[in-house]
Amino acid sequence: MRKEVELSARLKALADMVTPGNRVCDVGCDHGYLSIYLIQKKISPGVIAMDVRTGPLSRCTEHVMQYGLEQYIEQRLSDGLEALAPGEADTVVCAGMGGRLMQAILTRQQETAKSLKELILQPQSEVMAFREFLRSQGYRTVEENMIEEEGKFYPMMKVVPGGTPIPCENPLYDRFGELLLKEANPVLLRFLEYRKAVLMTIRESACGAEERVRDLYRELADIDSAFDMCEYK
Repeated sequence: MRKEVELSARLKALADMVTPGNRVCDVGCDHGYLSIYLIQKKISPGVIAMDVRTGPLSRCTEHVMQYGLEQYIEQRLSDGLEALAPGEADTVVCAGMGGRLMQAILTRQQETAKSLKELILQPQSEVMAFREFLRSQGYRTVEENMIEEEGKFYPMMKVVPGGTPIPCENPLYDRFGELLLKEANPVLLRFLEYRKAVLMTIRESACGAEERVRDLYRELADIDSAFDMCEYK
């Protein structure tokens, strides 16, 4: 019997967001462990593992063969969603890249992205701008989570495509995540504590551009408002 693949906390949290029974496309599959896990745990009946680089895709292929899952996992060289046709997958998992790059991927292959039932996204940077983009394109957030791993914080979200832009009810939702705030997510609270400590340290020696100082104070005020929203004292 082949050993089951073990995932990091971040990848397992992404896998847990996938709706069971959905066909999955893993964009930026790297070593392929997430794809293998989805099959082993019978979360998905079939996965298309894609990466823009030949190196990671080759390692993914090796691991798929090692676990004997060639029948269930197909590997494709692809820049974003380029090699995925509309209707081939129900779920896309896209993680481990910057928010601007994710935005570009969803914009370039808009028809394919909008044909999906759900997208599970974990932007590594520009998270606030990425949330704003999702709203502007009509993507509705139905689930959020945040994982702390090796001293880093990873927000992630499950969104479903929609037709019309979604208005911003509260600017804090874009900065920190609407559902994370409403659920008073404990990892979000730890992130707020960490981020506030960082900003307070910076404030002690704040100098230079006036705009940068204003941004610092604005973010500190937003963090305090987020604490109040979570009823965290």
